[in-house]
Amino acid sequence: MKNRINRVALIGTGFVGSSYAFALLNQGVVEELVLIDLNKEKAEGDAMDLNHGLPFSPSPTKIWFGDYSDCKDADLVVITAGANQKPGETRLDLVEKNTRIFKGIVGEVMASGFDGIFIVATNPVDILTYAVWKFSGLPKERVIGSGTILDTARFRFLLGDYFNVDTRNVHAYIIGEHGDTELPVWSHADIAGRPISDWVQKEANYKQEDLDDLFLNVRDAAYHIIQRKGATYYGIAMGLIRLTKAILQNENSVLTVSTYLDGEYGQKDVFIGVPAVVNRSGIREIVELSLSEEEKQKFNHSVEVLKKTMEPVINKF
Repeated sequence: MKNRINRVALIGTGFVGSSYAFALLNQGVVEELVLIDLNKEKAEGDAMDLNHGLPFSPSPTKIWFGDYSDCKDADLVVITAGANQKPGETRLDLVEKNTRIFKGIVGEVMASGFDGIFIVATNPVDILTYAVWKFSGLPKERVIGSGTILDTARFRFLLGDYFNVDTRNVHAYIIGEHGDTELPVWSHADIAGRPISDWVQKEANYKQEDLDDLFLNVRDAAYHIIQRKGATYYGIAMGLIRLTKAILQNENSVLTVSTYLDGEYGQKDVFIGVPAVVNRSGIREIVELSLSEEEKQKFNHSVEVLKKTMEPVINKF
C-alpha cells in the first residue's frame, strides 16, 4: 500500500506557474498541489478553476490555495515567481530585482520547516538557483534550476524538423547559461546514434550553415516569442513537468538542468546548465561530456559571464 503523498508547492501563479499547474493536473503527476502567490485572489481563482477540471483528469489531485506553511510537508517547492523579462531585456538584466524577491521567498519557505527539493524556473535561472542554494542552506543536490532543459528541447525540435525525423530520436544538448552565452554541443549531437556531422558530410541536402542558423534560432527563441506574445510559458511548463516526474518517480533521467559544479568541466562554485542524472534525491551525478576545444572555450566564457554578473549582486545579500 502506497503511504507517501507527493506534494508540490508552487510559488508564483503567473503565466509559467499556471501553465505548469495545468500540465500537472493533465498528466496526473502529483496527489497534492498547493498554489502560493502574493496575488491571493489570482491564486485562489486558479485553484478553483483547476479543481473544476478534476472530473476530466487522469487521477485524483488535491488542489488548494495556501501559504508558506504548506511548504513544510512538500516534496518539491517550485518557484516561478518574480519579475518577467520584458521586450529588449536580457535574462541577466533581471538579476538584482529577482534576487531580492527570492531572499524573502526562500526565507519564508525554510521557516516552514521545508526539507525537500527546490526547483527554480525564474530568470536569470542559473544565478537565482545559486541564490536559492545560498539562502536555503540545503545541500547542492537538492537545489535544481530549469537550466537549459527548454533550450535543449528547442534544439532537438528544430533538428528533428530540419532532418525530418521524430524529435524524440534526436540526441543533442545545449549547455551553459540559459541565455545569450549558451552553446550547442555539436560534438555529441546525433540522430539514432549517427553523428549529425556525418549527416552533413555525406548528405547533399544538409549544410553546416543551416545548422549554425538553427542554433541562433534556439538561442534567440525567447526574444522572438516575447516580441510576439509577451512571454514564454508553455514550453518551460512542459520542461518543468518532465523534471518533476524525473524526481518524484525516481527515474534517474538525464536532463540538462542548472546544477552546482564543484570541479566538473574544470569549473567551481557556479550553477549552470549541464546534463545530470536526476532522481528522488535530486541531482545524483553530473554527466561530464568530453567537449571539443572550441566548446570548452565557449563553456568557460559562459561561466565567466555568469560569475561576473552574479558576484556583486549575491554579495549584497
